[in-house]
Amino acid sequence: MYVTRTMEIFVRSASRQFPVLLMTGARQVGKTTLLNHLRDEERQYVTLDDPLLRNLAREDPALFMQRYTPPVIIDEIQYAPQLLPYIKMAVDRERAAGGFWLTGSQAFHLMQGVSESLAGRVAVIELLGLSQREQLGQGSQAAPFLPLPEEISRRAIPGKTLDLNRLYQNIWRGSFPAAALHPDVDWQLFYSSYVQTYLMRDVHDLTQVGNEMKFVRFLRATAARTGQLLNLTDLARDADIAVNTAKSWLGILQASAVVYLLMPYHSNLTKRLIKAPKLYFLDTGLAAYLTGWTSPQTLEAGAMSGAFLETWILGELLKGYRHNGREATLFFYRDKDQVEIDFLLVQDGTIYPLECKKSASPKLVDARHFQALQRLQVPIGPGGILCLCPQPLPLSPTINAIPIGIL
Repeated sequence: MYVTRTMEIFVRSASRQFPVLLMTGARQVGKTTLLNHLRDEERQYVTLDDPLLRNLAREDPALFMQRYTPPVIIDEIQYAPQLLPYIKMAVDRERAAGGFWLTGSQAFHLMQGVSESLAGRVAVIELLGLSQREQLGQGSQAAPFLPLPEEISRRAIPGKTLDLNRLYQNIWRGSFPAAALHPDVDWQLFYSSYVQTYLMRDVHDLTQVGNEMKFVRFLRATAARTGQLLNLTDLARDADIAVNTAKSWLGILQASAVVYLLMPYHSNLTKRLIKAPKLYFLDTGLAAYLTGWTSPQTLEAGAMSGAFLETWILGELLKGYRHNGREATLFFYRDKDQVEIDFLLVQDGTIYPLECKKSASPKLVDARHFQALQRLQVPIGPGGILCLCPQPLPLSPTINAIPIGIL
């Protein structure tokens, strides 16, 4: 079953403009499925997951390029970076747009090779897991979110709400298409296999991990901190590894699009703002598996329900921007007085604050920290509280209660 992805429009547009398209993202998010859906009959498909083709690409890249001429999809290009100079030569010789579509699951070493070989010739885009809109069959209509009154009204559909049970079902199952679209798939088996088959293999490809059990413990300790400020010292202690090792392994998770570090908003006008980022898992299902929540009900009732809600909302905000080919200018706010705002969307110099609440009846006091933004001396746009209210509700002239289901 193919689900329309928001990124389809941007892929077509980028392919008309650049000779090379590189789609990165975590394994199993649907990169190959998307490109195969968009390709015409002339475009060949070849995957470097095939050991024979991988060896050919590494040992005789010139012959590989003669055999697989553009237009072509080359899947998992990170396995044979030796191809990149030959792709550059082919691009410079043909000067045709859209000849090469590449996918890669590891940006760690791949991007260095791309920047050296294909600078100015490649459009790099990142695919995340399925968004809520895509799962609802509205992928072609999904747009980046801003808490503007007209945008909220446009998205709100009377009688269509995302209730608590359905919300945590979505959070628990995650956004990998194989798990999100098929309720009959064994959730435990899928994520167990994902960790062993993909994450552990990528770790071996990217660095030498001497103790796999310690890396799994590090994964679990990282997942338990989703939605929290990053403290590498505490993380290293809980995983029983050195701080430098924790920093290196966290870099691998970032490169593999498993985690995302949200930066704090910074201003030269005040020195009271903290500088540590917040850590988020990009797939809530994977985080739930790693932290041992065995059902949506236990997750919703558990101590981490708020952190998982915030993590899911961050993912939806990111997907709305990245799947439209735009980078989300997204931050959080926290100062040394413990005043915190979950998310700040910044567009055209204006800050739009957002707070997340696991409540169906938010109050204006829930947005009390928004006033701290006045000291930044920048334009402040309308803000909102993302919550479980059934319909949008004005709480003040500039703050709305916003149903989570409209993201």
